[in-house]
Amino acid sequence: MKGLTNSLDPRLLEDLLAQLGREATAFRFEVAPNPCVGAAVLSQGRVVARGFHRHWGGPHAEIEALAAARASDVPMAEWDTLVVTLEPCSTTGKTPPCTDAILASGIRTVIAGALDPDPRHRGKSLELLRDRGIEVYLSEGSARLEIVAPHFLRWTSHDRLRRPRPWAIAKWAQTLSGHLSPPEDIGGGRWISGPEALADVQVLRSRVDAVITGVGTILSDDPRLTLRLPTHTERRAPARVVLDSWLRTPPEARLFAAPGPDERAGPVHVLCLPGSDRVRRRGLEAIGATVHELRGQDRHLLDLREVFTLLWELGFVRVLLETGPTFLRNALDSGYVDQIRVVTGYVRGGRGESMAAWLVSARLNERLDREVGDDAVLEAFLIE
Repeated sequence: MKGLTNSLDPRLLEDLLAQLGREATAFRFEVAPNPCVGAAVLSQGRVVARGFHRHWGGPHAEIEALAAARASDVPMAEWDTLVVTLEPCSTTGKTPPCTDAILASGIRTVIAGALDPDPRHRGKSLELLRDRGIEVYLSEGSARLEIVAPHFLRWTSHDRLRRPRPWAIAKWAQTLSGHLSPPEDIGGGRWISGPEALADVQVLRSRVDAVITGVGTILSDDPRLTLRLPTHTERRAPARVVLDSWLRTPPEARLFAAPGPDERAGPVHVLCLPGSDRVRRRGLEAIGATVHELRGQDRHLLDLREVFTLLWELGFVRVLLETGPTFLRNALDSGYVDQIRVVTGYVRGGRGESMAAWLVSARLNERLDREVGDDAVLEAFLIE
């Protein structure tokens, strides 16, 4: 922190940045592909309030810290410094620019632990703040992105920026043996996880732009892929995307039924190969689906590169894969999955393919094991 002109102790600031970085990592699976960020508002060297970016699409760490400071007993006029692990954002995304909130707060000093690795934004917010009369300091090494948010470095890598695609989370429920379908006498042959885990999925759905599935899941499970209300009313329901090479999705599928009073339903997109049945296409479009024709592999299967390119072009940044084993394995093996959430219910045996062998050999990063009700949940980033 070369050139620091106020009375703040550089060593204490470095310790604070390191601590904020460690605490921010607790939210890594909720914010990805965004970075884990922690922030603190200071008054004469004392921490007034802290804030963290807790979930994707939610308030950034700086906004949370400023809101917490407003709720404290320290008047705004006495706030003098904002410490943040990553330079604040200066552009509008899911939320307004944090630089606007910082300028409005009256804070005169900003200390950042790292520059934004994205070359399109690197250093720009600090320059903007400096131009507006804010003292700006960089304390690189205190909250290194390689430790706090390595997934964000992958998201902003040259290859990912050159050929953008959505951040994909694969979620599946499995039995103790790794089967995606339980025995027929358990859960109606359909349900593996308990009510708490099902509610957890609702939260996850509310924090993605789209839910992706395959036509096989539509034909076998006839899912709704909606949000249950009133728990998750802060965001619109995610779009529902069906990969259906030959338009086998039936118009009477529950996907197209009007949402009930306790749910919210996003628009339906059906992806198919060129030359699919025109009558079926018109039937799906007549009930509200948007049908997209994409090139395929060997004229039989949709090309996943084409699929994920289209999803990005539709504006989907964070997507959730809720599908059967065929599409799931294809996406995993092709490297199009960035993050997994695996729910293991206390059910023995099962039907169909098991994911156990894949999990044993998978290259997982920053693994987290937790419990939701009676079920075990594994979360991890996948190493390319």
